[in-house]
Order: sequence, then structure tokens, then C-alpha cells
Amino acid sequence: MKRSVGVIARGIRTPIVSTGDKIEEIVTNSIQKAAEMEGFSIQDRDIIGVTESVVARAQGNYASADDIKMDINNKYDGETLGVLFPILSRNRFAVLLKGIARGAKHIVLMLQYPSDEVGNPLVSIEKLDEKGIDPWKDNLTEEGFYKAFGETIHPFTGINYIEYYRSIIETSGAKCTILFSNRPEAVLSYTEQVLTCDVHTRLRTKKQLLKAGAKKVYGLDDILITSMNGSGYNPEYGLLGSNKATEETVKLFPRDSQKVAEEIQAVMKERTGKKVEVLVYGDGAFKDPQGKIWELADPVVSPGYTVGLEGTPNEVKIKYLADNDFADLKGEALKAAIAEHIKNKKENLTGAMEAQGTTPRKLTDLIGSLCDLTSGSGDKGTPVVYIQGYFDSYIEA
Repeated sequence: MKRSVGVIARGIRTPIVSTGDKIEEIVTNSIQKAAEMEGFSIQDRDIIGVTESVVARAQGNYASADDIKMDINNKYDGETLGVLFPILSRNRFAVLLKGIARGAKHIVLMLQYPSDEVGNPLVSIEKLDEKGIDPWKDNLTEEGFYKAFGETIHPFTGINYIEYYRSIIETSGAKCTILFSNRPEAVLSYTEQVLTCDVHTRLRTKKQLLKAGAKKVYGLDDILITSMNGSGYNPEYGLLGSNKATEETVKLFPRDSQKVAEEIQAVMKERTGKKVEVLVYGDGAFKDPQGKIWELADPVVSPGYTVGLEGTPNEVKIKYLADNDFADLKGEALKAAIAEHIKNKKENLTGAMEAQGTTPRKLTDLIGSLCDLTSGSGDKGTPVVYIQGYFDSYIEA
């Protein structure tokens, strides 16, 4: 072992990306400029992460509330529509709800409780215990919810999402009924037409609704899978992964992310002679320990990546080896024994005690989370992340 540094993740500043820009040129130019200014060299198997936001911006992948309304009208009859399990988020859902509500006369909005799918709370578990309410059995009306718990304010945003979503629906011209339940079939007492808005549980929710007798069931992943009068669209994820752009528009999850990743890889190979890996990333997959909010509101961490990022890590736990297999060794002898063990490790360590605790998650989920934490979502101006040494181990020179 000659190197004293392992993984390095650098946030790379780029120009502000606009519709029509060539994202592969912006990314490669920015990395080469950073390498020259900061004095690092580009190597095979380095990793480039590009946030989904700038890919979608370059594509011009935007849609308006009225575009959403048009597709809602294509799929439903414009009367009463059940809207299930939305995330409690101004950024993620407010504009979507505006468009959905414009496409119906009556919205029956059913919210999960005590929190939404990604952990945004409506009420604490302690209050549920205090009131003897079981969220998996008890369905509550808006009146019943307020009687039991009073006004609920989101701890981070300070928003009463019940009132906020009601105001969006009514301002959009629809009547509003709000329910609280974790059982999808509860909405069918009000309407047989349902739009389910959950992200990671959407397939199960759709199956439950159809089994319970719903006549028309779609999810956010079915809305804007094609363009409405020139709007943006996403054939795979629809409205999932979208973010608020203006009060009337959203930026959709990018299209053709796999192609974008492969094009960036090809340009870097042509310019530098090195084969780097590339992924387009959105939300990281991690949970806030204080607010209990799970970060992953996008449908996937990475919608597109090069083939070298397939799979999961195959690593041993150095501290396990030091405490068990080589507990009688110290110093250089311990280093040498561990290095030799790593050099000769099995190609598949699944289930092996020496690999316990090494988090065998998808590489793209791990690397995408690293990228998301490095780039942030604020004003750092680093929508590209350059990672070196990720595939190195203790024995790399």
C-alpha cells in the first residue's frame, strides 16, 4: 500500500445550463478545466456524476399545469377523481396537484398518515398511541383528523399541508374532500376513478385498487408519458421525479439518460484516452436521522449509467479480518496479511462472514447518494461530481 488517500469526490462547477445546450460538451469541458486548474489527472474507471436536473434542463423537458390537465382529461371523465398518497411537498407536488385539480370537478384527496411515503409527518406516532388510533385500520375524515390531532405543521417547512393542498384544489376550481387512510380501497366509497401518486409503492397500490373494484386506475408514472401539444414528457416515469420550475410549470425527470451517460463517456474517451464511468443521478437513497425523512422522492437514484457501474460491491470488512482471522498479528505483518486476503478474495462474497456489514447495495445507489451529498441542492453551483478511487481497495498502489 503506497497511497494514503482513498475515494475523492469533487464538486465540479459548470456554466448555467439552458434548454438546447449540449450537456456532454458542458460536462467534459468543465471536468477538463477543473483537472487543469486543480492539478488532478483523469484516470480509467474514474466516475462522473451528472445531476438529472441539468440533463432535463438541456433537453427542455418541462410541462405546465395545463399540460397535466390535458392528460388527466384524456384519461378520466372530468367528474370525481380520487388522488391517493401524494408526497407532502411544495416542490414535488404542488404544481402537479394544480393541473390534476383543473381536470376534475371534485377531488377526493387521500393522505397517508402518520407520515407520507418518504417520511414527511402529519402526526407523531406518540399522538396515535395517545388517541388509540391505528393508521392501518382506521380511516379518518378531515373533521375526524382535526378532532383527534388538531392542526398539524410540517417541522421543517412550517406548512400545514392539509390546508395547503385544499387551497390548491379549490383555487383550481374543484370541490375538495380530504381523507386519511393507508388502505387504497377506502377511496372507492367516493369514486371508482383513481390517480395514485405514491412513488415506490405505486405498483402494489394499483393492484390493490383494481382488485377492490376500481374502474380506472393510473399513477403519476402514466401521466405525460407522451407530449401534450409540444410539452415535455417522460415515457418511463411520466410525472415521477418532477420538480417545481415556476408556479405553473415543472421540470420532468430527464429522458434518454442512458444515452446521455454513454455519450459523455465516449467524448471523454476521445479527448483523454481514458474510459471513465458515468451516471445521471437524482435523489440519494438515505434517511435523515432527525426528521426521519427518506430522501428518495425520485423513482430511482440513477435513471441512466454506463455498464461499468452495474452490480454491487464485493468487499471484505477489514476490521472483521483484523479482529478475527488475523487477531494475533500487528503492524506490518497485519497489513500484509489483510492485503493478501483482499488480493485473493472470492469473486462472490455474498453471505460470507468476512463481508458482513459492507452494505451490498447497487453501486449506482451508493455512488448516486455520494454525488447527491457532494453537489447538494442549493447554491453550490456544482451539478457535476468527479469521483476518483471509488473502485480502489487497500492493496491499490
